[in-house]
Amino acid sequence: MRTARIKIPSDEGTAVYHCISRTVNGERLFDETAREMFRRQMWQVAEYCGVQIITYAILSNHFHILVLVPRATTVNDAELLRRYKLLYPQPTKFQVARLDVLEKKLAADDDDMHVWRKQQLALMGDVSQFMKLLKQRFSVWFNQTHGRFGTLWSERFKSVLVENGPALRAMAAYIDLNPVRAGLAADPKDYRFCGYAEAVAGGKKLRASLSAALEHTDWRTAHNSYRQMLHGGKNKRGAASLSATQIEKVRAAQGALSTAEWLRCRLRYFTDGAVLGSQAFVTAQLARYRQRTGRRKHTAPRPLPVVGDLGELAVLRGQRQRHAGQP
Repeated sequence: MRTARIKIPSDEGTAVYHCISRTVNGERLFDETAREMFRRQMWQVAEYCGVQIITYAILSNHFHILVLVPRATTVNDAELLRRYKLLYPQPTKFQVARLDVLEKKLAADDDDMHVWRKQQLALMGDVSQFMKLLKQRFSVWFNQTHGRFGTLWSERFKSVLVENGPALRAMAAYIDLNPVRAGLAADPKDYRFCGYAEAVAGGKKLRASLSAALEHTDWRTAHNSYRQMLHGGKNKRGAASLSATQIEKVRAAQGALSTAEWLRCRLRYFTDGAVLGSQAFVTAQLARYRQRTGRRKHTAPRPLPVVGDLGELAVLRGQRQRHAGQP
């Protein structure tokens, strides 16, 4: 039985990405049924692609997913078929017959299967392929269900490469606090469509992922630590709206923001920063980018405000300036 190598688009093997995508024109299209279907498909596609969901937030017009792409590994044909069947939990008669044919041809090492195997493996272990497959499958379901056609998404997707440690913990909390910033819940545990709520409800995969991200071995300890990040500040209700300029004014006045207060602000560092981590991490990623493309010769890591107990973090790109009239 053949095995194949999964190619990971990272110089260091394991990589964590914060992925974001928005509906066309920012229309609020996703009701609870649509969000639940997206959540189910997200888990199916993640297992098929061999990536790990750390946390997520699904709202009415956009979503956030924090995903770990593991180091390159091997996938034998039995595992390849198992993952392929995940995409068809309720197959048609034609699909069942096709799977039987695939299984027989793979067992016989049929030459026609070389191309099929290569096509399937190309979709695995790659954050771009994971996002593409997820968005495509959900678009097909949504358009068929609602009798619409055409594009559902306003863009390909945005992503931020995240360093393990304080940056990863901050990013996870920032994503889980999305429903709080949007005014949909006072506590993210009460918003069904976010990773923290699923973990609190008993989701084993997310409990393990969040515990690892928080550098704890058990969920109870990790949960206590995470609750402090989510609720450590005084402002525990409603949507926060401090801009980068307002944060700088707080700093200039020698005011202080707790980690929880800062993470409840709308900060484009976490969505537009390209890379988030220590200055050394961002510098290293910038050097790799320059070596590959020869671009951004005049760019330097941009430090974030030192807030709470997160230490010194930096991003590759600063916050995007909003135009007049832009929400």
